[in-house]
Amino acid sequence: MKYSYTKQVPLSFQEAKEKTVAALAEEGFGILTEVDVKATLKKKLGVSHGEYVILGACNPPFAYQALQAEKEIGLFMPCNVIVYEKEGNIFVSAILPTTAMGMLDNPALSDIAVLAEAKLKKAVDSVA
Repeated sequence: MKYSYTKQVPLSFQEAKEKTVAALAEEGFGILTEVDVKATLKKKLGVSHGEYVILGACNPPFAYQALQAEKEIGLFMPCNVIVYEKEGNIFVSAILPTTAMGMLDNPALSDIAVLAEAKLKKAVDSVA
């Protein structure tokens, strides 16, 4: 099952993260949460890990519509977007809302998922 949309980007990790946040904003997404996985693993487990950040992105109109259609949809929100380093390369990846919401039997979510996914893909593409 394909659950993400990923692009390798010709940027430094910090540049990719900043450009991703800006691209998401252009598509109407704000960042609700930011998890620095590298720092968290170092602090909590004392282990080294490559650059990896999880951005919890939210598009308020889509979130409101989804909450109106399905009360427990909050378990699937926000839309996570990750920026990470792998073998010296930087990647940006977004969840595919159509896959995530496809697990639910609620047709009202389908249109929202399609629209949100198109915007997330556009944001990832603009970083690349």
